[in-house]
Amino acid sequence: MSWVYWAGLYDSKFEAYCAVMWVEGDKRIYGTHPPREVELYRTRKGKYGVRFRSEKVH
Repeated sequence: MSWVYWAGLYDSKFEAYCAVMWVEGDKRIYGTHPPREVELYRTRKGKYGVRFRSEKVH
């Protein structure tokens, strides 16, 4: 199971957290298979991003 990276990076952790809430709540993204794991990550340059794993292979 590999990570799916959400497009875009955010300047603040709060903005990235809002994107996490959107990913977890929007069934159009993952269909009938909810994400198994959603995570915030920080790049070496200090920006924040969102990635998730689901049961279904895309």
